[in-house]
Amino acid sequence: MSKLTDKVAVVTGASKGIGAAIAKSLAAEGASVVVNYSSSKAGADKVVSEITTSGGKAIAVRGDVSKAAEAQGVIDAAIKKFGHLDILVNNSGVYEFLPIEAFTEEHYNKIFKVNVLGLLLTTQAAVKHLGEGASIINIGSVVSSLTPPNSAVYTGTKGAVDAITGVLAKELGPKKIRVNSINPGMVEAALVKPTTLPLSPPSSLPTIPSGSQASLSAPAAASANHFVPTARCDSDAAAGLPRHNTKGEL
Repeated sequence: MSKLTDKVAVVTGASKGIGAAIAKSLAAEGASVVVNYSSSKAGADKVVSEITTSGGKAIAVRGDVSKAAEAQGVIDAAIKKFGHLDILVNNSGVYEFLPIEAFTEEHYNKIFKVNVLGLLLTTQAAVKHLGEGASIINIGSVVSSLTPPNSAVYTGTKGAVDAITGVLAKELGPKKIRVNSINPGMVEAALVKPTTLPLSPPSSLPTIPSGSQASLSAPAAASANHFVPTARCDSDAAAGLPRHNTKGEL
C-alpha cells in the first residue's frame, strides 16, 4: 500500500514550480490532491492531467487564498469532492526584491497578503476538517536564515511563516495535528529566474535540533519527495521546526 493511500491533500499555488511537484509527489504516494491555482488554469489542468494519467486522483480548484471567501472555497471543494481532509500544504507565495528606498505600501501589502494572510486564512478554513494525525506543511524559504539584501519585505513574510508555524504547532499539537515548515532555496519556475536573485547558495545554515533537518536536492520534482514523510500520519517529524535546504539552490 502506498504511504498516503486514502489521504486527501490540498496544495495551494500548485499550478507550477515546487507546488506542482509537491502535488504530483503526494498523488504518486496515493493521496487524492486538490491542485489550487489563482490565475494559471492551464498550468493547474496540466498538473491534474499528469496525475490522473498516472492513475492518481486530482482536481483543479481556483482560488485567491488571500481572500477569506476564496480560501474557504478551496477547502470546501476538497470536502465536497473527497469527503475529508488530511494534509494542507500552504505553498502559495509571491515575491519581488526591492531596496528599502524603493519599496511601497502596495508592494508590502501584495507580498504579505498572499504569503502570510493567505496561509492563515487557508489554515483557518482547513483546521475544522483536520483530525488526529493530520499534517499542515508551510512552505517557508531559506531567506529567513540568509537575510539577503533587497528582500526586507519578502524575507519578513518568510520569517513570519516560521513564527506562525511554531505557534500553530503548539496550538494544534494537543489535537494531534502536526504543523511544520520546510524552507527550500529558490526554484526556477515561471515566477523567477536564478539570474534575478540577490543571493547565492549557502555554504552552511544555522544549526537546528537533531531530527528536524532535511537536505533537499536541486530539481523541484526531486525535492518534493521530502514532503511525503512529513505529510504522513505516522510521521515522526518534529512539529514546529523549520526544515532547511542545505545543499545549494532549489
